[in-house]
Amino acid sequence: MKLPRFASFAIISIAAGLAAAVLTLSLMEPPDPRPRPEPSIVKRFGAPQAGPVSYAEAVEKATPSVVNIYATKVRVENRDHLFDSPLFKHFFGDQFSSAPRKKRLNSLGSGVVISEEGFILTNHHVIAGADDIRVVLQNGRSLDAQVAGTDPDTDLAVIRVEAEDLPVITVGDSDHLRVGDVVLAIGNPFGVGQTVTMGIVGATGRSQLGINTFENFIQTDAAINPGNSGGALINAYGELVGINTAIFSQTGSSHGIGFAIPVALAKGVMNQILTQGRVVRGWLGVAGQDITPELAESFGLREIRGVLVSGVLQGGPADLAGLEPGDIITQIDNRVPGSTQEILDIISALAPGSTVEVRGWRGDRPLKLEAQIIERPGSPDLER
Repeated sequence: MKLPRFASFAIISIAAGLAAAVLTLSLMEPPDPRPRPEPSIVKRFGAPQAGPVSYAEAVEKATPSVVNIYATKVRVENRDHLFDSPLFKHFFGDQFSSAPRKKRLNSLGSGVVISEEGFILTNHHVIAGADDIRVVLQNGRSLDAQVAGTDPDTDLAVIRVEAEDLPVITVGDSDHLRVGDVVLAIGNPFGVGQTVTMGIVGATGRSQLGINTFENFIQTDAAINPGNSGGALINAYGELVGINTAIFSQTGSSHGIGFAIPVALAKGVMNQILTQGRVVRGWLGVAGQDITPELAESFGLREIRGVLVSGVLQGGPADLAGLEPGDIITQIDNRVPGSTQEILDIISALAPGSTVEVRGWRGDRPLKLEAQIIERPGSPDLER
């Protein structure tokens, strides 16, 4: 049977189209069987961001501002009176005289140039009791330094050198540091020379370590060793975020747990030292103990919160206000302290002369008192 011309043309066209489709599909890549991420995941976490592959620029920016500090202390030693005996002098003369002799003790630390006026931040324990302080810049320039002021409660000190064109470090933001942020510690460990170590922020707000009276440490695994004290902890952009202070170690060497004072706290201390000559803090004159489940049960407390007053300094603000050992403090003004450290922080931030309302319990009776804050003594036995 002979097909009409129109039908024959249609069949040829369809066959050609099918052949072209098969050829096109054979040349295409096979579909990826893996599921595509949902748009909501990308929206939630954001696109991956590239970080620096080297921190050399940050180091070059910050290291000129980090100095080596050499502190010398002169101590007088009394020698044994045995050396004054006639028999001893007969054989050895006066070379072993028992007269007091001076001994020079040298300590090593680091510091950070914080202002064009020559002020340098370091640790109190680096320069405590020093009779002579020498600062050596990265370029080898040596300068004599004087103590501008210290704050043993935070282990911070400010010293000053008379010099021009000092390399001042750029101050960063320590309040918004996050766990996992890259940080670098710069200092002079063991006196080997300026050294940089790298790590991350392991924790923030570390306290109750027994290192200082006021603690709010940045914890890092960047190696901090003897000689690093007072040096700079910088972020990946070369900005100062902390002052290296201590290590957690039983051997004296770094075990991957170091502590630095946040620069926000250090700047506040430095500003008070430079404007007032000292750091002024409020004081209440109480010693406290954190409430534990056992204490809460023995005192019949419904909630495990507050602080047990374990001691009151006679004649102090708390004593004059009527606070007694055994009282439970649950509120200071509008703040609820969860520990003795929080009470210390709350009170120390108040200006001397201000009045504070203390609420709590005395036995099963509610307690409400008003106390007038005074300036914190230099070395108080309470509120430690």
